[in-house]
Amino acid sequence: MPTNDKQQTPALLLNTAQQTRRRFMTNAGALTFSGVAVAMLGGRSTALAAGTSDDAVEQDIRILNTAIAAEHEAVAAYQLGAESGLLEPGVLKVAVAFQGHHKEHIDALAKAVRSLGGTDVHARSEYQFPVEKLKAQSDVLQFAAGLERGAVSAYAGAIPLFGNRDLSAAAASILADEAMHWAVLRNALGLDPVPGAFFS
Repeated sequence: MPTNDKQQTPALLLNTAQQTRRRFMTNAGALTFSGVAVAMLGGRSTALAAGTSDDAVEQDIRILNTAIAAEHEAVAAYQLGAESGLLEPGVLKVAVAFQGHHKEHIDALAKAVRSLGGTDVHARSEYQFPVEKLKAQSDVLQFAAGLERGAVSAYAGAIPLFGNRDLSAAAASILADEAMHWAVLRNALGLDPVPGAFFS
């Protein structure tokens, strides 16, 4: 529920983030991702791709690398927010936690790329963020929420494109985490965390 009490905002955000992350880690989607990740990281992705055309494997690698590039951008954005001096302690803690999730996504996706015989992309040396517009905590939260919303859309678009359906399952699990980030950030901004029955 939105709050107008600035003193309650960090505690509310932290509590909501902890609850949603706990639910995510115990639901079937998280277990599915763990199983898929173990298969991919153990080198089984190449075996799973057997019988799939080289073009399809190359497409999967391109999609994964696009996702990795976006995750690197998210890590850099949360770093910018953390170093801005604009976040209250409780909000800063959640931002750093979300950044950690994005780092975990990078690790899993990069291992999947390598298991398919590809080379994972690295972070850019510099990102063009709207630093001049970040003047208050709400500006940082809106910026982060926009990136998370974009990530949800990107993963939703990628899921049906994978030739390897296990990669689709992994992407769906990451999408769920990004969606929770978006909802928590919207809640912290006093907005409806789930504005509709369908994402658009």
